[in-house]
Amino acid sequence: MSAVSTEPTPSPLPVRPQEGPHRSKDEDRRKAGLKNGGKHDNDSITRPHPKPSFPTPKLRLSTLDLDHPGSNVFFSNWNPSKALSEAVDVVLSLLYQPTKNNHHIPACRSVTLFLQGMGGVAYTTGSDLDIDHKEIHFSLDYINGIPPARQKDEIQGVLVHEMVHCWQWNAVGTAPGGLIEGIADFVRLKAGLSPPHWKKEGGGQWDAGYQHTGYFLEWIESACGEDSVRKINLALKDKKYEEDGFWEQLFGKKVTLLWKEYEGSLFKEQKMVMKIQDEGENRSKSHETDWDDDIEMNGEGKKDSRFEGDGPVAKDRLNENRA
Repeated sequence: MSAVSTEPTPSPLPVRPQEGPHRSKDEDRRKAGLKNGGKHDNDSITRPHPKPSFPTPKLRLSTLDLDHPGSNVFFSNWNPSKALSEAVDVVLSLLYQPTKNNHHIPACRSVTLFLQGMGGVAYTTGSDLDIDHKEIHFSLDYINGIPPARQKDEIQGVLVHEMVHCWQWNAVGTAPGGLIEGIADFVRLKAGLSPPHWKKEGGGQWDAGYQHTGYFLEWIESACGEDSVRKINLALKDKKYEEDGFWEQLFGKKVTLLWKEYEGSLFKEQKMVMKIQDEGENRSKSHETDWDDDIEMNGEGKKDSRFEGDGPVAKDRLNENRA
């Protein structure tokens, strides 16, 4: 009888099946496509193109005097990151349409807001090192003087106005200053940030600037089309401004004629307001008359008339009896 081996028997290793030449997945898809009439599987796949978007500059904040009371007003009413981003968005959306390369929009790589004690309100400039880096300088003295009820909207309104100067065209430096400032206040107006003292006014020159021209541009939008201010801004992109021909090319009329039409519209608005006020006063007087009539019908005025009227009648009757 032979001895039984106690050593474990090793399990056989699996044998890898023989494969042909290695093919990539792309090659497999290609061959499968050839079997399907030469069409690739991914030919029917529609890949969405990314939507055009506006440029996003780097946003910075520099506070040069934290102890200034205006700094406390500013940070109590304002989230710098959120408000600066919103200002950029509203300016670009009102002045431009985004495209794939955005070559129609001025280069602006960064915007730095400087809070500092100074006279005036605010101003915008390019960096000394690179004009594509913009600086907005905002007066802490002005911020500190804003009435509490107006602080939030006024701060944002000034910022939106100055942000326009970072992004608008200026006809290679030849555009009228009043037009440049008017476009900035037009954007502020459309953003719903106009202060209560602004009002539409005729007279004077169309390019007096600020809200005077801003309201004029708003009227042009209503009279000539919603994209009118965008067209004006883009027409200032890369050639010098010459008033003769500039406005006719855009709107078919000289700017002086457009201004006269705007003044005429203001006159009509004023007449309409006066008419509404007169109608309101007439209705008020009519209500007062109706109220007096109601008093008499309810007898509140009858008591006096009885005493005044019955006295002489009674006296006459007494005289008749005596006779």
